[in-house]
Amino acid sequence: MSKPLSSHAHATPLVRTCFSDEQSWQALLTEVATPTEEDFLANLDIVDDLAYRGLSAQRMASLTPSGTKLVVLADDTALAAPEKPLLVIRTGTGRHDELRVIAAELWSIENNITWANMDWADFTDAADEDGVFRGF
Repeated sequence: MSKPLSSHAHATPLVRTCFSDEQSWQALLTEVATPTEEDFLANLDIVDDLAYRGLSAQRMASLTPSGTKLVVLADDTALAAPEKPLLVIRTGTGRHDELRVIAAELWSIENNITWANMDWADFTDAADEDGVFRGF
């Protein structure tokens, strides 16, 4: 049974849904907590709770509090691939949209969508053929 996701004000939840590789999880946490050369950093609320193991994006979107613009999943795909392509889910629009982003570029989507500096389409249009955003 899944529990509703609680979120801290002004922080985007990064939810761990894959618990098979602790080393990859720790490496991902280090990567998303390291500022860019320009000192940009995603504002994240790390959620490391077995209650969310294996949750789908759709189910996670339904558990996300209203007013939350994004939720990020560290799922099997994110922890297995070298670039750590996290699944970003846009919520609060009456439906949910998904886009993969490499961990090193999470700050870009999180900062710009949270503060309404850019539109979701700016990122989806810039994604590579495989559907992963790797930066502009």
